Amino acid sequence: MKIELAKTEIIHFVGIGGIGMSGLALIMKGLGFEVQGSDISPSKNIERLKKNKIKVYIGHSKKNISSSTILVISSAIKKSNPEILIAKTKQLPVYKRGDMLAHVVSLLKRNIVVAGSHGKTTTTSLVSGIFSKTKLDPTIINGGILNSFNNSAKLGKSDWCILESDESDGSFIKLSPTYSIITNIDQEHMDYYKSMKNLKEFFIKFIEKTPSFGKSFICLDDKNNKEIIKKIEIKNFHTYGTDKNSQFCIKNILQLKEYSKFSIHINLPSKKKHNINNIKIPLLGLHNIRNATAAAAVASTIGISKKIIKQSLKEFKGVQRRFNKIFTFKEVDFFDDYAHHPTEIKELLEGVRQTYKKEEIICVFQPHRVSRINNLKKEFSLSFKNANSVILCPVYAAGEKLKLSFNYLNFAKTIIKNSKVNVFLVKDEIQLAKYVKQNIYGKKIVIGMGAGSISSWIRNLPKLI
Repeated sequence: MKIELAKTEIIHFVGIGGIGMSGLALIMKGLGFEVQGSDISPSKNIERLKKNKIKVYIGHSKKNISSSTILVISSAIKKSNPEILIAKTKQLPVYKRGDMLAHVVSLLKRNIVVAGSHGKTTTTSLVSGIFSKTKLDPTIINGGILNSFNNSAKLGKSDWCILESDESDGSFIKLSPTYSIITNIDQEHMDYYKSMKNLKEFFIKFIEKTPSFGKSFICLDDKNNKEIIKKIEIKNFHTYGTDKNSQFCIKNILQLKEYSKFSIHINLPSKKKHNINNIKIPLLGLHNIRNATAAAAVASTIGISKKIIKQSLKEFKGVQRRFNKIFTFKEVDFFDDYAHHPTEIKELLEGVRQTYKKEEIICVFQPHRVSRINNLKKEFSLSFKNANSVILCPVYAAGEKLKLSFNYLNFAKTIIKNSKVNVFLVKDEIQLAKYVKQNIYGKKIVIGMGAGSISSWIRNLPKLI
């Protein structure tokens, strides 16, 4: 979809408080457009927008768009939204976020697009961190808050753009990547894709859009990535991972609480073999080593020096909600993480167990969407094997109106059976605080997990205990 915009446009974002929408709004404001938006409730994202002099209405109303000339909506916005209905009555253009993002990216000459089911935010952040150590000043659009500048987006001065794609509604296929990273392909967003076959086909089409002067970087450790590689007709890609056939092959892994250490053996066609040795990252888990390797691979290919790559990875300041320590209570450390899919939970706990070998690991898990739990019930039940206990919170609906059959108690029993862990049920954050106060002490760590309100629950605990 071709979009023509004049600087006189007044662009209204419906659901502007979302991480993706708020980032895009910030960039468009920086590009000189008049930007405003609305959302159902206040948030930290909205506070950041207001600091950047973007008008935000709390609540959705036709009055909000009285002066607007264009609407931008996310896939989460219902067709019955009053702002969409009045926009159609007034015959205003209504664009999906993916379309507008593709337009903004097209204004810049070169880009690095990070795609995949998991690890996108961290990988995008790691690439951005490497670029920050160079004279290049890229525009950054991320799916999480980077601690380095306390925001999800930043308008740069160069013609480079580093961005996290959004596969939830298939809109990532509208992007035209110069360089791209494919972290993995997993059973996610099946409400849109309907089947893994369709999902894989989208990724193939996306990869094949890479121009001859660019390159894709595909993780060879992922089984679905291995499958699509066989079907990609335009072989303009490199591979990375622990798989011995990877062109950027991970070697000599050492994982400690403070950092992970590894090397990358580089074996590219028609080029001399060489290494990037003794890379350190302040992140735990093999999944993060893979993410860092992807960032190093694309940076190396572009021509950034080994010295800068290693320095930036070592000094990486992290992303909010990615195993962030929040507070300590009775010598027990409490962490916050975004993991809400079985693969993410499994990989996080594997990394934690690798480094916290003697501690009892307690997960405070808030399931996200009944539909996801129903589709991946078995996978969820198997994902907690490296934990000792799971405190199971009520499902965060995320606006889901579907009346899907879900038995909370049976779900807990299935986790106990398949992951061999203790499971405790809590109905709200008050009950969680009571449980923590009475039971959490000694050689333990606690990890809040989920994509809903669990982050605020964990952060509010010190006030309640």
